[in-house]
Amino acid sequence: MYNLHPGFSISPVPGRAGETVKIRYHGLLSGAGADQVFLHTGYGTASWQNIYDHRMNKAGNEWEKSIEIERDGQFNFCFKDSADNWDNNNGMNWSYTIKR
Repeated sequence: MYNLHPGFSISPVPGRAGETVKIRYHGLLSGAGADQVFLHTGYGTASWQNIYDHRMNKAGNEWEKSIEIERDGQFNFCFKDSADNWDNNNGMNWSYTIKR
């Protein structure tokens, strides 16, 4: 498991399109008692494409979701709760470069 940020972990670290990754979240929203957390994802650099909100599952004190990395390029993500509060790395989000 790779700890990218104190509030979440990702395993395995994605490198290629088609890989499935599990993201576990235990950051600000979780600590504030969110009743639901969503993994907000998209692809691209300047503006995101293929944007999707994945409903995460409660797992103890964390939230988790397994997703398939759909395409190559830049994979971006952040988190939000059902009240539209965001944990987005101070507006920078998080990203990986994905290869074919």
